[in-house]
Amino acid sequence: MLDFTSSLYLGLVHASRTLEPWEQLTLGAPAILEEPASVARTEQDLAELVGCERALLSRSTLHVFWDVFSGLEGRRVSLFWDDGAYPIAKWGIETMAARGVPARGFQHHSPESLARRILSLEPGRLPVVVCDGWCPGCGELAPLDAYLDLVRAHGGLLIVDDTQAVGVLGRRHRGLPLGVGGGGSLRWEGLRGPDLLWCGSLAKALGVPMAAVAGDARVLARIEARGETRVHCSPPSVADLHAAQRALTINHREGDSLRRALAQRVAHFRERLRLAGLSAMGGQFPVQRVVLPSGVDPRRVHERLRHKGVRTVLQRSRCGPEVSVSFILTTRHGAPELTQAVDLLAEALHDEHHERTRHERVA
Repeated sequence: MLDFTSSLYLGLVHASRTLEPWEQLTLGAPAILEEPASVARTEQDLAELVGCERALLSRSTLHVFWDVFSGLEGRRVSLFWDDGAYPIAKWGIETMAARGVPARGFQHHSPESLARRILSLEPGRLPVVVCDGWCPGCGELAPLDAYLDLVRAHGGLLIVDDTQAVGVLGRRHRGLPLGVGGGGSLRWEGLRGPDLLWCGSLAKALGVPMAAVAGDARVLARIEARGETRVHCSPPSVADLHAAQRALTINHREGDSLRRALAQRVAHFRERLRLAGLSAMGGQFPVQRVVLPSGVDPRRVHERLRHKGVRTVLQRSRCGPEVSVSFILTTRHGAPELTQAVDLLAEALHDEHHERTRHERVA
């Protein structure tokens, strides 16, 4: 079975034998009372990676966003979210809305729509804007610089969920399509400042099931003091922390080589699609949404591929109603696998065309 469903983009897996040993998995105490000794080192390394002053680790993005919005409680803010934002971020927003904080969405990747929303701000309230760094739906980066300009003009805060881009994108470099360092969208756009909060899971490119928030030290201190999950939940396990340290070390040592290899896989896949008369959304990013011929049901193509031994993702876009067949590429996919996958996709589309033609003749 050819598998294109894993988002471990850099191919990082962390077998127990590759990690430093540990005496106990958890300390049995909430994060506010005690954290493993390696937390501080990992937070510092991650903050440096993404280009922020300080970072706080957490168990998941659900924990992160709960605490980020808890840290805003008591301040006169209005929340605005990009319509394509990841649902977990929206859950945090909905919690604050239930507590009486004004909250409104705006059109996906539209600074103009956001500007109109901000114009409706109640006097004395500061805008807090939430978006994804890179959108797997439309395959585009958010206009972060434009969002940040709007936020800064009104003394607000921009919160970026960078789960997809961390470990994949980095500081722009002419010789590397995905950039240098793997620090994510803020590094790619060269953005930093006290009015930015970076949030994200490390479970994709870095292969570690934990998350973090990073930003200005004063903002992080408020989140640390007021974050509700830090009172009621454990910090990341020692195993996760050791995996994070390993991932960050690998990224520092050979991440750019892995990203170069990943870009080559994506380029090969897209070229094979072109030769087959097909195309995909996603650009140089490893999530490739195939553009199917008009009238073709992606669900049927997804099922035909499964029967041919190819696992793909049936993806519904958060920034549009369409469903698509997506191939998620990693460094573990070789050129022969990618070529075979496109050949089988072409076969599936050929079979679907003949099936449709036969039904039309019968009708």
